[in-house]
Amino acid sequence: MEDLAHHSGATVRTIRAYQDRGLLPRPERRGRSNVYGDAHLARLRQIADLLDRGYTLASIKELLEAWDTGRGLGGVLGLVAEVDGPWTDEEADRISRAELDARFGGEPDEDAIRDAMELGVLVPIQDREEEFLVPSPQELAVAAELYAAGVPLSAITGHLRELRGQVEHIASRFLEFTTEHVFARYLEHRPPTDADAAAAATMVRRLRPLAQQTVDAELARAMRTFAHRHLQHHLSADSLPLREDEPRQVTLPPETIEAVERLVGRENVSAFVAAAAEREVQARTLDALAASQSNQA
Repeated sequence: MEDLAHHSGATVRTIRAYQDRGLLPRPERRGRSNVYGDAHLARLRQIADLLDRGYTLASIKELLEAWDTGRGLGGVLGLVAEVDGPWTDEEADRISRAELDARFGGEPDEDAIRDAMELGVLVPIQDREEEFLVPSPQELAVAAELYAAGVPLSAITGHLRELRGQVEHIASRFLEFTTEHVFARYLEHRPPTDADAAAAATMVRRLRPLAQQTVDAELARAMRTFAHRHLQHHLSADSLPLREDEPRQVTLPPETIEAVERLVGRENVSAFVAAAAEREVQARTLDALAASQSNQA
């Protein structure tokens, strides 16, 4: 077992745990010795690879049992590889600290560097303190353009955090949608058959660009609509920019105002309408949260 641990990179404790879970076959007994062979080493490497891909030990056990009973893992591993493959043609790049400082004003900004690393825009390179990996050069280029246009770095990172949350919600909804209407038929068996997994991998390849194409089209439509509205507002001679905290006029039907006056008095109409609106918003928010939890269950 010590030799197997040495060659596989796993610890003796981990190997024993895998045996107890039924993930690793028992060794061959030769006299007083337990003998492990190439099959055990290959199995440990399979387990390590699946763990790196995010599989739980319970899921790995199901997959390996399918392999052992002759159902095959080729299609499943092909599906895993397809999902884990690159979802963009963009290639990562590297940038030195000096180049980074030059692109953002020439002065070092440790807070901005820390924020960028936290967001994954910059990734430290081991043993290269003055160099970073840039997973998305386009994202860094956008940040540089915004900074050059006068946007503070703290505002850029704050905007990226907000944007990332919204985009992750879109991605999650797209996956839920395609799983329900497309992939459910391939994944009804656990683990899926080799043929179903291979078919699902092909479908992932076909559908991969659709999410980005849809978001690109909808973003272009929304930007055109809202940019036009903003331009009209700022070019209008009789309109001043509205602050978010300024009161705004809302027209209500006369009979509604009269009914509220009879209920709470004229001096309390504004307070009553504001409180009623706030309560309705809160109620709808609670309903939406409850419905979302119900759908997930």
